Amino acid sequence: MTTERIVLAFSGGLDTSYCVLALKNQGYDVHTAFVDTGGVSPEHKQWIAERARVLGAAEHHELDAGPALWDAFVVPLLWSGARMLEQYPMLCSDRYVIVQRCLELADRLGTKRFAHGCTGMGNDQLRFDQSVRSLGDYVIHAPIRDLQRETANVRAHELELMAEAGVEVPESSSKYSINENLLGVTLSGQEIDRFDAPADDTRVWCRPRSEWPAGAAEWTIGFDAGRAVTLDGEALDGPVLLERLNREVGAWGVGRHLYTGDVSIGLKGRIVFECPGVDALMAAHKALTECVQTRYQNQFAQTIAARWAELVYTGFFFEPHKADLEAYLESANRFVTGEVRLASEGGGLMAVAVDSPYILADPDAVYAQSASWTPEEAEGFVKLIGQSSTLAAKVRRS
Repeated sequence: MTTERIVLAFSGGLDTSYCVLALKNQGYDVHTAFVDTGGVSPEHKQWIAERARVLGAAEHHELDAGPALWDAFVVPLLWSGARMLEQYPMLCSDRYVIVQRCLELADRLGTKRFAHGCTGMGNDQLRFDQSVRSLGDYVIHAPIRDLQRETANVRAHELELMAEAGVEVPESSSKYSINENLLGVTLSGQEIDRFDAPADDTRVWCRPRSEWPAGAAEWTIGFDAGRAVTLDGEALDGPVLLERLNREVGAWGVGRHLYTGDVSIGLKGRIVFECPGVDALMAAHKALTECVQTRYQNQFAQTIAARWAELVYTGFFFEPHKADLEAYLESANRFVTGEVRLASEGGGLMAVAVDSPYILADPDAVYAQSASWTPEEAEGFVKLIGQSSTLAAKVRRS
């Protein structure tokens, strides 16, 4: 038995609530840490703090991480245009900022012990464990993963321990596993896991067609060196800009997805996710980069995006190779400056206009109509660029 302090990444859900009790039973003074990465109301944050008190935490800490999540993840996400399997924009990446903030708290409390509520079945354990090991010499505790060594019916054991402690479990937590942050909302469980069509109650931010506003909507996003800095002409801090897009774009039903991914340890993971703000920002950034970057920059972007997404998704957020990729991305985004107008009539959006001093446009040429070169020069170019293919055809016909 010990009275040593331990920091627990705490959400107030069943798993992390169980972790408080399990760690207390092992003799630790449990310091719960709720890292606010957005998407949680003040009322719910108050409920989380009260939950920690009821469970008997030595002290509860609320740590702000919205700006850190924007700088560390959203900015390079837009620079890269990365989506896992070209679909999922890694909404789980708040985990990395959560680890950072929790370890900073551990340092302030003078402890090297850190705990999380991950199971042994998913990707989050990689994100938490590898981040901890990359950031310092800490001892990792995973009470849920430990419990899975003892019983196959983890939930029943958790509920039993909660009942013994006189702690009520909200019925709302029984149907879906829901994760909500500044980046978006992710849901799994029930018919989603069974590969059936998601029920209507899986909608959180993205409204159904019957609730879309009348008419059409437009948003103008301004970028400076690849960073989103204005919305409809108003300068906003990144987290504020993204939160506003989540609310306004989601009202038009934009940003809802159904995704099946390959979990690193060999399972299929199926989720519903909603990210209207991220979708809007990525669409606008892509439209701008296509106009201001060269052909080779735009081509290479696909390669670097796939590698960046792989590292972030699988837990290697603090891998040195990721920092190398971001050094290139920052350089490539030096001239991604300008404004993009997005339009929506509901259900989707389109980048309809781009304005930038760096658009690679020849003032003396119009695509497929006129050019600053002669027809003879064009004919020679066409002949030379196809010479290898022409020779291959001739040789192989003989």
